[in-house]
Amino acid sequence: MGFADQRFTVNLSILFTELPLLERPAAAAAAGFTAVELWWPWADSPTPRRSELDALGRAIEDAGVRLTGLNFYAGRLPGPDRGALSVPGEESERFRANVDVAADFAGALGCTALNALYGNRVEDTDPAEQDALALQNLALAARAADRIGAVLLVEALNGPESPLYPLRSAPAAVAVADKVNEATGLGNARFLMDLYHLSMNGEDLPSAIGRYAARTGHVQIADNPGRGAPGTGSLPLEDLLDQLSAAGYDGWVGLEYKPGASPSAEAFEWLPAGARAAR
Repeated sequence: MGFADQRFTVNLSILFTELPLLERPAAAAAAGFTAVELWWPWADSPTPRRSELDALGRAIEDAGVRLTGLNFYAGRLPGPDRGALSVPGEESERFRANVDVAADFAGALGCTALNALYGNRVEDTDPAEQDALALQNLALAARAADRIGAVLLVEALNGPESPLYPLRSAPAAVAVADKVNEATGLGNARFLMDLYHLSMNGEDLPSAIGRYAARTGHVQIADNPGRGAPGTGSLPLEDLLDQLSAAGYDGWVGLEYKPGASPSAEAFEWLPAGARAAR
């Protein structure tokens, strides 16, 4: 086993960002990959023009890559925001306006995973109020995901970089996914296990894998420290992915790391070219 036995998908919102958005799918394909994922590409608009959606869809299809994952609208990301669905007022309204737009775009491209970032705590707002709003909006998103045959992902982020984000551990994110499943009866809310974020939180990664592999709908990786490519930090990522496979996880592994000072095309030396195309 090892890296060559995984199905990798390249996150085009953190890799190849030196290129315009519409050129990134082809760049990933030129690097040997056949699958990509994205944060919501229009940070300022939950409902972009149809021409913008169509142009990105064509760029993905023309590159011959598959879209495996897409975030719902999450505010300014990268930036100060960490999602919108639990933020009362305009931001949660923007999330709701985005739900069907994102689901329709994903469904047209055969994408089967939609990630809904929870959002930061808001000063002078009751956390219980935010959590109730979050459950309503996550249920809405889960139903939209189910309509296109997709899972809804709930992600834990790390405390040092996202101190206002309330889901800062694997158990916290899994508990929210459980509440969504209970509310909808659909069973399609799953945990997004990002090994970088969990490691930044100081979690026992083998234990988290053992406990939650069966509840995991997607995995993302970056090394730690630095959030760089595998081998730039100290995480035993190859071993951890082997443990996930042994625990039954056979889904996609998102490459969500920073390329460093070099062009993104040079950030994949750790992975043999023959192992980049999904099998």
